[in-house]
Amino acid sequence: MRSNLVKRTITSFILILLLSICLFYNELSWKILIISVSILCLYEFNNLICKIYKNKLIIVILFFLVILYLFLFNFLLIKIRSEYGEESILILLIACFFSDIGGYIVGKTIGGPKLTSLSPNKTISGALGSIIFTIIGTSIFLIILNKIDSNLIELEISFNFYIWLISMSIFCQIGDLFISYMKRKANIKDTGKILPGHGGILDRVDGILLAIPFGVLTYFILFLGL
Repeated sequence: MRSNLVKRTITSFILILLLSICLFYNELSWKILIISVSILCLYEFNNLICKIYKNKLIIVILFFLVILYLFLFNFLLIKIRSEYGEESILILLIACFFSDIGGYIVGKTIGGPKLTSLSPNKTISGALGSIIFTIIGTSIFLIILNKIDSNLIELEISFNFYIWLISMSIFCQIGDLFISYMKRKANIKDTGKILPGHGGILDRVDGILLAIPFGVLTYFILFLGL
């Protein structure tokens, strides 16, 4: 566990560093990054779909649905950066990062009852660990941002803020469970081998793909009353 955790942590920090550089450098670098990641995700999604289904019509339909979702995902990330600033994107990603690390550390350390039959490696303790790490880690990160410059982002720690973080963690875990279920159906361990300790790109961003769109929707509902 320790060796894999070290790999996962180092890989995560490298990815966050690369992401931060592209995010803050300029709009073009950000677009290139997310488009590149989306293309890799599409490739890995296609491999999963082809391993699970044999009907060509189903494969084509699912392929285009994935393309549509990834297009909307890209549009949302570009829009958020443009209208709400780079820090907003960073907070979304940091919440997902802590959810992933928290679930892995607590789940492997404590273990206990399984969360669902969809993924036998997921435990209730891991799910709670994801939520706790998301709340504590993201809160500390926001406090640090506010210490640097209180005008960087208009988001204050409040009851709604904690509800939002819980929802972010839950969405992350649902995304993770969905890809885990698809991997079981395809009878593979990882979607790829490009990232040490993680597998494929899709193994790393599975929670992010679901958490950011639905997390943003939840944010608007909680803070803007939509």
